[in-house]
Amino acid sequence: MFRSALLLLIALFSTQVLCADATWIEESNRHADVLLEVIARYQPETAASLGVEGHDDAVLDLKPGVVQRQDADLLAAIATLEGLRGKATDKRVQQDLDILLKAAADQRQTLALNDKFLLPFFDLTQSIFRGFQNLLDARVAKERHAAALVRLQRYVGREQGYEPIAELARERYEEVAGNTALLGPWVKEAEQYLENQERYLDGIESLLKDSGLKGWQKDLRTLRKQLDDYASWVRSTVIPRARKTSQLPPELYADNLKNFGVEADPRELMQRAQTSYMQTREELQSLARQLAAQRKWSFADYREVLRELKKDRIDEATLMALYRGRLKQIEEIVREERIVSLPQRDAVIRLATEAESAATPAPHIDPPRLVGNTGEPAEFVLPLSNPNAAPGTVMDDFTFDAITWTLTAHEARPGHELQFAAMMEKGVSTARVVFAFNSANIEGWALYAEAVMKKYLPLEGQIGSLQARLMREARAFLDPMLNLGMLEPAAAKRFLMEEVLLSEPMAQQEVDRYTFRAPGQATAYFYGYSKLNALRTQTELAMPGRFEELSYHDFIVNQGLLPFELLEKVVREEYVTN
Repeated sequence: MFRSALLLLIALFSTQVLCADATWIEESNRHADVLLEVIARYQPETAASLGVEGHDDAVLDLKPGVVQRQDADLLAAIATLEGLRGKATDKRVQQDLDILLKAAADQRQTLALNDKFLLPFFDLTQSIFRGFQNLLDARVAKERHAAALVRLQRYVGREQGYEPIAELARERYEEVAGNTALLGPWVKEAEQYLENQERYLDGIESLLKDSGLKGWQKDLRTLRKQLDDYASWVRSTVIPRARKTSQLPPELYADNLKNFGVEADPRELMQRAQTSYMQTREELQSLARQLAAQRKWSFADYREVLRELKKDRIDEATLMALYRGRLKQIEEIVREERIVSLPQRDAVIRLATEAESAATPAPHIDPPRLVGNTGEPAEFVLPLSNPNAAPGTVMDDFTFDAITWTLTAHEARPGHELQFAAMMEKGVSTARVVFAFNSANIEGWALYAEAVMKKYLPLEGQIGSLQARLMREARAFLDPMLNLGMLEPAAAKRFLMEEVLLSEPMAQQEVDRYTFRAPGQATAYFYGYSKLNALRTQTELAMPGRFEELSYHDFIVNQGLLPFELLEKVVREEYVTN
C-alpha cells in the first residue's frame, strides 16, 4: 500500500470535459468515479489535490487493516465495473472501462506484492508536506485553504476520532516487524528521509505563513515534536533493520516497470539502451568537434566541450528571464514549422523551493488541479540545488545556455506542459488521463519532443539535447543493473559524472531515483521514446504521401496518457484510416 500510494501521487491526474463531443466522456467519467472514490478513501490528500470535492481536510488512512480494507474495496470496484462493462455500447466507453478494470487489478497486485515483501515504511514527512503544498498552492481557491488547519489538527490527533499520524505509521510497522522475511528500506533511503525531515517541516511552516491563515502555530509545534519522536524511533528501530543493498526482489522490480508503463524484459531493454547510447555518443562527439572548430578550442572531446559550455554559467537573477525567452523562441519555431498546436494558455516556469528540491531534486512539471480547472496552468519547476548532495558541490546542469533549449522543450513546450494544457483545453476522459497514466507515455513524449525540436536549434543547443538524450539512455541500463544486482550505486554515479558529465548533485539524485525514490521509472524515458519513434515510422509507412506532422502530433496528444498498446491501436484504426 505504501509504495503504491507513492505511485498514485505520481500518476493521478484528472480533467474536466471541455470538448464538444462530451456525451461519451461524461458517461466514462461516471464510471471512473467508482475508482476515484477508493482513492479518496485511502489517499484523500491526493484526491483533494486533483480538485475532487469534499476531501480537503481529510488525511491518509493508516489505521489497522488498511491493506486488507483497500484490497476489498478494489475487489468490489472491479465487480461494479465489470457489470458496467457488460452494458456499455460506445466503443470508447468500453475501452475506458477496460482501462479502469486493469488499473484496479494492477493496484491489487501491487498491494499484495508490497505486503508480501516489504515492511510498511515510507517518507512520512514528505507525504505530509506534499499534502499541504498541494492544498495551499496559489492556484487553489483561497476559500479551500482553511481546510489546512483541520487537516493539521487531524495529523496531530487533536480532533476526536483521530490519532497522531506518526503513531499510526509506527504501529503499522511494528505490527508486522516480527516477520523476519519482510525487507526494510535501504539504509541510505531511511537516512535521507531523516536528513530531509526539517526541510519538509520548514516548508510546511513557510506555506502556512504565506497562506495568511491563523491559529496553526501550536499544532505545528506538536507535529514537529511528534515527528522528532518518530525520527528517534526510526533511528533506533528501522535503521538497524534496514537492508544493506538497494536491490529489490525481482517480482517487485517487474511490478514497478509495469506500473510505469514499461512492458519489456529489463535485460533486453538494457541491451537496446546500450546500443542507442553508443550511437548518441558518436553523434554528440561529431557535433562537439564542429563546435570546437568554430570556437577554435584546442580540445574536441565531447566531455571537454561540455565542461567548457558549463563554465558559461547564468546567474540566478537572470536565469528565469533566459528560460522564458527560450520558451518564446521555441513556441515560434513550433508555429512556423507546424509541429503541434500550441495551447491558448501561457506556460509557467519558476524556481523550486528548498523543500521542493529535497523532494524532487530535478526539473519537473507540477500540474494544477485538473478537475474543475478554470485556466490554472501547469508549472515547469526548476531546482538549482540538491539538498541531499555532498556538501560544497554545485548543481550546474541547468544553468548554462546550451541546455536551456532542450530542457524547456522537455518540461514546457512541446513536452510535458503542452500535454497537460492540451488535455485541459480539449477534454480527455478521466480513465485516459488518470487510470491509463504511465510514465512511458508522458516521459516518452517529452523526450520525443526534444528530438523533434533538435534540428531547429543552434549547434550548442543540439549538443545540450544530445547530452540530455545520453542521460536518458544511460538511465535505461543503469536502473535495471542496480536493481538486478549487476552494478553498485557508486559505480553508476561515477559513470554519470565522468561519461554523461552530470554534476555530483545531479548524479546523486539519479542514483537515488533508481534505487529508492522510484525504481524502474527512469527506464520509461528511453522506452517511451523508442515506442513513439516506432509508431511514427509505422504510421508514415501506412500513409505514403499523406502523413502530416501537425495533425499527427495533435492526434497523439489528444488521446491522453494511453499505454502504448492502446495508443498504437487507436492510431491504426482512427488516424491512419481517416
